[in-house]
Amino acid sequence: MRARHGLQGLLRGLRRIEPASGGLRAPVADAELLLRVLCHEFRTPISTLTSLTCALADEHRELSGADRRAITELARDQAAHLQSLLRDAAAGTGALALTPQPEPTVALAGILREAAALVPAGRRRVRATRLAGSCPVPSGRTRQVLVNLVENALRHGPPQGQVGLYATVRGPGLSVLVTDEGRVDDALLAALRRPAPVHGMSGLGLWIVRQLVAVDGGALRAHRLQPRGAALEVLLPVR
Repeated sequence: MRARHGLQGLLRGLRRIEPASGGLRAPVADAELLLRVLCHEFRTPISTLTSLTCALADEHRELSGADRRAITELARDQAAHLQSLLRDAAAGTGALALTPQPEPTVALAGILREAAALVPAGRRRVRATRLAGSCPVPSGRTRQVLVNLVENALRHGPPQGQVGLYATVRGPGLSVLVTDEGRVDDALLAALRRPAPVHGMSGLGLWIVRQLVAVDGGALRAHRLQPRGAALEVLLPVR
């Protein structure tokens, strides 16, 4: 399967066709929305790298060898993602016409470890079935989706609340839950139904996640947890 990835994958959701002079029709991009997407996507790797370097420098936070490896791997991947964003942004409007590139696949377990490294050990809950952990997933898009959702959980959930990552296979699909101890409110539900993002940065991250998940034929859903909490579920077809 050949599909767009990274910024190219996002651009597929920004393209539209409008009449041009002389009655011809030509592809153009919503420049304002493109700028907002770029700003959001720059923010995610920068804030992720900040969190990871702070974790490494914190003398009061004990890190296991596995934690340090996961932090190092995620920092490497986020730095590469940032370089890719800069390269595509520098290409300007030419980025709209790039040929789709194949997305390499990796086992989900490794990406779960990297995304979980963003959460302090005392607040982290991670569980995946053996089958789910071994499922091959698109490496760049899946990492970007889970990092965005974990960052959202840390940003919008209670300051000391638990953040969970849970993965299982249900029928023909792979289910990955990102949970926190916040709540499912009207703003979240509206962001999940909105066909296009509103002005500003509110809800833009979830819109980007939906675009990335849709590339692989998946979906994003919200669930209320009992007695409290919220879960965002990424559903992907099993490859």
